[in-house]
Amino acid sequence: MKVLITGAAGYIGSKLVGSLLKANSVVIGERRLFDVVAYDNLMYNQTSLLQYVGNPGFRFVKGDIRDIYALRKEIEKVDKVIHLAAWVGAPLCDSDPKAAAEINHSATENIISCLSRSQEIIYPTTNSGYGIGGEDFCTEETPLNPISVYGKTKVAAEKIILSHPRSTSLRLATVFGASPRPRLDLLVNDFTWRAWKEKCLVLFESHFRRNYIHVEDVCYIMKFFLRRGGEGEIYNVGLSDANLTKKELALSIQEILPETTIIESEIGTDPDKRDYIVSNKKLEETGCMSMQYSIKDGIQELVSMFPMIDRVNYKLRNS
Repeated sequence: MKVLITGAAGYIGSKLVGSLLKANSVVIGERRLFDVVAYDNLMYNQTSLLQYVGNPGFRFVKGDIRDIYALRKEIEKVDKVIHLAAWVGAPLCDSDPKAAAEINHSATENIISCLSRSQEIIYPTTNSGYGIGGEDFCTEETPLNPISVYGKTKVAAEKIILSHPRSTSLRLATVFGASPRPRLDLLVNDFTWRAWKEKCLVLFESHFRRNYIHVEDVCYIMKFFLRRGGEGEIYNVGLSDANLTKKELALSIQEILPETTIIESEIGTDPDKRDYIVSNKKLEETGCMSMQYSIKDGIQELVSMFPMIDRVNYKLRNS
């Protein structure tokens, strides 16, 4: 199977490339399960894919998803596309809404226009489109109410993806855990970093809830749908036992880093107003294996990683 991954050098992409190439090692003989084309413009000068150079199942293409001619040249050679490339997160998208719309929405139109009806596409989007969900569980049928530029552009892109007959949209919970391309702006990673580095967590609107998923489990789910195929379906992807408030998340971190002081501030607001609980029942009913990594597993993993990235000018935030 030939798979093109856009945004392959990013946080999820660099982990996913390794996961697919590792799957090749269990095959006896010359046949590979996956030939991976990693497509990325390396806008952050990241080197997260260097470890895969020389692997016979790996090929890197430096390209921009806004370049429809370069995209078409690569897409026509593959069976399936996993479209990860995007501007991710509310702060980054708020910094330049026009560019966010161009990359998250318009470039997705480019990709769909390059696909034949026989090719498949998997689109990992965000469950932030649920916005403020109240006390009811958000299912795939829940009306979307995105409240950030990021959420709005990803919801619009999902509609484009689902216009393709062989598509799958994965509405990811907030992702956490270590990756060859680390990120500290994701909530679990950010809170754990602050607790490890500063021994203090200041919480704004600590009752706000989100769902969570480890990056390794995200990769497993994507491999599952590469094998299963897509028919225009949507799935929430998260840990069913991890619909947590920010206060509950902070207490989980404090269990592992007991010197952490938690302060609930009455002054200030969370710039990302998401607050919802999510049902992952539809995904679980596919027969997909249970998630392997808990919130606490991810926190412990991050604490092990931090000494290796704790140096001046390591640009993880907002990149």
